[in-house]
Amino acid sequence: MSLDLQKILESKSALRRKLAARPVGEKLRMLDALRERELAIRGRPVPTDSRAVHEEAAPIRKKRVK
Repeated sequence: MSLDLQKILESKSALRRKLAARPVGEKLRMLDALRERELAIRGRPVPTDSRAVHEEAAPIRKKRVK
């Protein structure tokens, strides 16, 4: 496997153009699918209503002062 940077950049650019050309509804469905995958990876239950976001904010960690 060779590391051809120009080929990689061209491929990324082509993918971005292809994704940008998709309809908004399809992009939103893709976003919902990615969100469901991310929640599954985190180990949280996947919401049954995929139209709503059911994420909780990450806890804020305070630095210990010595």
